[in-house]
Amino acid sequence: MNSIMTILKGFVLGIANIIPGVSGGTLAITLGIYEKLIEIISNFSKKIKDNIKFVILLVIGVAIGLLLFSNIISTCLDRFPFVTIMFFIGIILGGTPILFKKVNNNINISNIVIFFITFSIVMIMTFISSGDKIITLDSLNIIKIIGLFFAGFFAAASMLLPGISGSFILMLIGYYKPIVDSIKDLTHFNNILHNIIILGFAGIGILFGLVLSAKLINWLLKKYEIQTYFGIIGFVIASVISIFISALSSTINIINIIIGIVMLIVGILIAMAIGDK
Repeated sequence: MNSIMTILKGFVLGIANIIPGVSGGTLAITLGIYEKLIEIISNFSKKIKDNIKFVILLVIGVAIGLLLFSNIISTCLDRFPFVTIMFFIGIILGGTPILFKKVNNNINISNIVIFFITFSIVMIMTFISSGDKIITLDSLNIIKIIGLFFAGFFAAASMLLPGISGSFILMLIGYYKPIVDSIKDLTHFNNILHNIIILGFAGIGILFGLVLSAKLINWLLKKYEIQTYFGIIGFVIASVISIFISALSSTINIINIIIGIVMLIVGILIAMAIGDK
């Protein structure tokens, strides 16, 4: 049962990372696997058999979510953006009680300041335009390969920060569309070698970004746990507001609102059902 639950959580994470604005780090927290992921990434050699099993199961879930739902989620976002986004807001909200248990009413001035700092970071990023810059990867050279590495690095680092979307960071630097297009092409077996090179160098950057940022976050959680979770709560609450603002930019009617509320509740129930398991 634990194995199936880990794959299911990876599945949700994989789908979430397709959507610009939805943070994989936020979903990892609300699904109850954030601390475990940070610990595994930063200290992989400890309990290596258990870690390998957990990572493999999670990666299987993520891969299924990415490969099977990249086209479906894109279609849903194009045709039903409000409903789709409300579902993921529900998943985030459903896991927030876990966070408030972590801080255990330790409210003081310094913790409130930390909360507002992280809250403000996400809100500022919400109103930063990603621009129209798109990197073309039809042909590769050393500059573009280095760019792919750093795109993966910064996207991975942001993925571990709740409330900050790795997809948004990729959009900001112009690598989101070409990388997503490479994933889609690979699923259709088009330009296989070319797309493997693109995703391979981005993947190496992701690996370095994950390890280095996980070590930093792991140190903060062990040294300043309460303060770190106040910061995380700031990230998460701001991300809900940010994602909701993006949902309001779509065309909304009464049917969308009703279905959106239903999907919000469904998302909350899913997060509550699997978050602590």
